[in-house]
Amino acid sequence: MPITALTEKIYLCAFLASHPLMRISCKMWLIGATKQLFNTILTVFTTMRLTFNKYQGAGNDFIIIDNRDLSFDPANYDLINRLCDRRFGIGADGLILVSSSRGFDYEMKYYNADGKPGTMCGNGGRCVSHFALKQGIAGSKQRFLASDGEHEALVNGGTVSLKMGNVKEYRLVKENWFLDTGSPHYVVFDNNVEELDVYSEGKKLRWSDCFAPGGTNVNFVRTDKNGLFVRTFERGVEDETLACGTGVTASAIAATLTGQLVGNSIDIKTKGGNLNVKFEKSGEQFINVWLTGPATFVFEGFVEI
Repeated sequence: MPITALTEKIYLCAFLASHPLMRISCKMWLIGATKQLFNTILTVFTTMRLTFNKYQGAGNDFIIIDNRDLSFDPANYDLINRLCDRRFGIGADGLILVSSSRGFDYEMKYYNADGKPGTMCGNGGRCVSHFALKQGIAGSKQRFLASDGEHEALVNGGTVSLKMGNVKEYRLVKENWFLDTGSPHYVVFDNNVEELDVYSEGKKLRWSDCFAPGGTNVNFVRTDKNGLFVRTFERGVEDETLACGTGVTASAIAATLTGQLVGNSIDIKTKGGNLNVKFEKSGEQFINVWLTGPATFVFEGFVEI
């Protein structure tokens, strides 16, 4: 019942309660109505309307929230999980909070679909860069902070290039490369990637003792003359996603380490779209690593939480 209508009825009942014959019944109704009014007011003041933007980068989709006013509680993992739920929430592979950060245009705080804080997300970083330009938070050339340190971004229309961190941690695990590209990735080369059960095979490797305790993301890669085709099982989502930015970066570098591809610019096809990874080899490190691809605004909306 609307607050105004409920209040009018309370006033009327209070008036009628002055009559001896109406006193008992009106008092009982007043007690119930007052409780209802209190609960209604409490709901109004404890419900927040949350404005969000939905983005996708090569099919990797995200909820992005401007949290520079600190109105969203980043420790509310259950809420983040609910918002990312594709049946009971907005639906996304992850959620990104944009916060203020001294010395940078902003800070990107990434959360996996399970609600927990995540490591670096490459496609998320490209999408948040587009969002920051659209919202007037930053220009087309940006510097922002993420979980793995500083990043640069260049926004050119619907295409965004993101400078990833240097890749210096990589090793062979059971004849396949395991790399840290801001997030841990295991890269498996397979000529039959299209037919592969990525969910089942990825889940087995994701929790392998080799990657304990945090586990790993798993990429299945096919090499051809035009570059790579990559499918990724993402931890935190616990399923295959249509694309993974840190995953295609790891796959491109692994293809170079195995000698399957030469050159420092690699085109990559995913189920959600096309990406490109550029890098330079400096000693044992890979530096000036850039991830480029589409970043698309899908819609803006609000939800009451």
